[in-house]
Amino acid sequence: MEASAARKPATYEDILALPPEVTGQIVDGELYVSPRPAGDHAVTTSTLGGELIPTFGRGRGGPGGWWIVDEPEIHLGRNILVPDLAGWRRARLPVYPRGPFVTLAPDWVCEVLSPSTARLDRLKKLAVYAREGVSHVWLVDPVLETLEVFRLHEGRWLIVLTAEGEETVRAEPFDAIELELGALWIPKG
Repeated sequence: MEASAARKPATYEDILALPPEVTGQIVDGELYVSPRPAGDHAVTTSTLGGELIPTFGRGRGGPGGWWIVDEPEIHLGRNILVPDLAGWRRARLPVYPRGPFVTLAPDWVCEVLSPSTARLDRLKKLAVYAREGVSHVWLVDPVLETLEVFRLHEGRWLIVLTAEGEETVRAEPFDAIELELGALWIPKG
């Protein structure tokens, strides 16, 4: 039986060579290329950031103490990830890096699912986030209008909240405020 040729692991140079209208990520040595997000994805991400940043990033009407960033490039070992939103407690990351990427695992990640990325987000990236010690992950699906909140416990993900539609929730680690899920979705019509 003939052995198949081993594929060369993707590198940062592969990402830099991509055209600007796509996003590249490397997960466990494999390059994943995704188109820019569709409208429902973009609205959900922007609205969620708009809800969290004033309260947790800026401390307006809430506890502050976080860096919350849209689409940061995160280098974790051989993995290069670009979550839709990520947050670092300022106690762990007092000054946000000025360079093009961050090398410290976030405390919280939000992946807004789309048909082209849901499998990668759920199967591959969740495993990397667990290995790297990210304490909370949110998976938000703007098509199904759902929120799943995961907490890392002893290296495994626990689902601590599932919600949908128009529900109002308090979601870890940002449970100091109520989040109206209905505000995250583009109205159907």
